[in-house]
Amino acid sequence: MAQQPESASLNRPELVVVTGLSGSGKGTVLKCFEDLGYYSVDNLPTELIPKFAELTKSSPDIRCAALGVDIREGAGLSEFPAIYKKLRRRLRTLLLFLEADDATLLRRYSETRRPHPLGGEETVSESLAKERRALQPIRELADHIVDTSRFTVHELREVIRERFEGSRQEQKLMICVTSFGFRHGLPPDSDLVFDVRFLPNPNYIPEFKSLSGRHPRVARYIRSFPQTQEFMTRISELLLYLIPHYIREGKSYLTIAFGCTGGQHRSVMMASDIRKRLMRAGYKVKEVHRDLGKAAAG
Repeated sequence: MAQQPESASLNRPELVVVTGLSGSGKGTVLKCFEDLGYYSVDNLPTELIPKFAELTKSSPDIRCAALGVDIREGAGLSEFPAIYKKLRRRLRTLLLFLEADDATLLRRYSETRRPHPLGGEETVSESLAKERRALQPIRELADHIVDTSRFTVHELREVIRERFEGSRQEQKLMICVTSFGFRHGLPPDSDLVFDVRFLPNPNYIPEFKSLSGRHPRVARYIRSFPQTQEFMTRISELLLYLIPHYIREGKSYLTIAFGCTGGQHRSVMMASDIRKRLMRAGYKVKEVHRDLGKAAAG
């Protein structure tokens, strides 16, 4: 437990409930809230939550608190939605639900070699499916749902800090600009997708075929066409218009995807150049090339 400092912001929620799927990063997020000055408690029995809320409301030493609730509550978890609805009438509350796709969760369990909290003889996949069903009523109450599939631990901490540490105007997006090949399918986590297959394809030039859009000669070739320059200008202007609106709506993560045929040349060059333009505008941007190195044209 961490004591709330005197300097806590009065604009913060009085109580934040952190919940979601096992392996989605709840422990990391709860520790982040503790670092931000929230009085933090994990896995409190459901029947004690109202008492904890009273403490949060009445204690002069606790101005805001964070509470971890998850599948470990067992049968008592079914009582949480009704309890939370009552809490909202008494406190400024916020329910933060964390989730991730099954592939990511399975990888995390494999890496940590930890059993799923539901345990038993079921596989991790079966336990995750049962957990999703059990948590669905709570998910429907959530004020914010964060998919942590794309985050490292450090990125997840940064998202939470930026959302809850300062004022709403100070919050910024974490932006990911990615390249991909349509041949390999659309990135399922993309917010904005742009098709650059209309640009001349370096794959049909023998000296460029084995190179990627990261190579200076390939990048110069793609940039040499007027349609490339016009597209980059128009897309940059569109993104610089949209991003402040996403920030005002409280969005914490934005994935911008550029696709060509195979994800080797045009989309790679475009993602790299757009990242640089957004960074010059003051945004935090990371660059990912999903299909780079896969055997495909484009």
